[in-house]
Amino acid sequence: MKIMPNRMDRGFYKYQDEFEKKALEVLRSGWYVLGKEVSSFEEEFAAYTGAKYCAGVGNGLDALWLAFRVLGIGEGDEVIVQANTYIASVMGITINGATPVFVEPDEYYGIDADRIEEKITQRTKAILIVHLYGQATPMDKIMEICGKYNLRLVEDCAQSHGACYKGKMTGTFGDIGCFSFYPSKNLGAFGDGGAIITDDEQIVKDIRMYRNYGSEKRYYNKVVGANSRLDEIQAGLLRVRLSHMEELTKEKEQIAVRYMKQLKSPYFSLPKLLEGATHVWHQFVLYSPYRDELIDYLNKQNIGTIIHYPVPPHLSEAYEYLGFHKGDFPITEDYAKSVVSIPMYNGMTKEEQETVIQALNEFVPGEHK
Repeated sequence: MKIMPNRMDRGFYKYQDEFEKKALEVLRSGWYVLGKEVSSFEEEFAAYTGAKYCAGVGNGLDALWLAFRVLGIGEGDEVIVQANTYIASVMGITINGATPVFVEPDEYYGIDADRIEEKITQRTKAILIVHLYGQATPMDKIMEICGKYNLRLVEDCAQSHGACYKGKMTGTFGDIGCFSFYPSKNLGAFGDGGAIITDDEQIVKDIRMYRNYGSEKRYYNKVVGANSRLDEIQAGLLRVRLSHMEELTKEKEQIAVRYMKQLKSPYFSLPKLLEGATHVWHQFVLYSPYRDELIDYLNKQNIGTIIHYPVPPHLSEAYEYLGFHKGDFPITEDYAKSVVSIPMYNGMTKEEQETVIQALNEFVPGEHK
């Protein structure tokens, strides 16, 4: 039995009839871009998150760079962001010509709020919070800092659909919440897709203009925009999955509870859970100083894994021009060489879970080469 780190087909088969009915409905409608499915999804997703407005876009990266674009953040400006995030978070900043200012993460893999203030300069215009792996970041101190220094706040919620901090959903703390609906996400489409949420009517108007070639009225272009539109089929299919989000989230929580209770080893550490925050388990991430050996061992057991992420943005070739070197962010770099995501997906069978648990509990470094 081969156990993959993620299985997106299981999520399809679970609601196959509903997905196929909706796809045919959209195909037969004759309207495929910016129609009633997109507007309906925007209303439903805003209501789900507790935001006033939602605008669908082409993908999560577009949500990020468009967010900073409409906030007027660009050349000469700085944006604070955690160093251990996926590179798309950083690209959302640099596509606009702004400079990322990296901060080390805490023990929960989110930004260390106690390290933010020391990085603020006269050029700092915003903080980008990434709710990594599905656990909500503690927002109290971050909100306080934003108020103190008059900073804009953008949230990268690509991995935290439905996660809350003190009862408030991620994406609703800042000026703009950015979401990805890539197929592997907790709320995944069947292709690329993304959205922003906001309580600011002007922001949502600006996003809708930018996503459609900078046009509010066809052929009348106010700005140099983008072609970044959530299409009708994806929006329709997302509406189906959104209607089952509570059930899907609970299923992942149950798998995580089982892992947390039954995985016992001195050779890896389990995720740490933050008081006041919920975790929707986009990934179940282990920390191990024997990470590479553990991955090889699991591969031999036909258990797949993924590393999120092996190369921190500050050490990537894409950002060599920023001038960082190994050792500049030791906590981030330690995570990059020590974390591994084990199988976690909707539709994962109890037999598959048991196989993963048994294999991990039997791992002993040096004994499986």
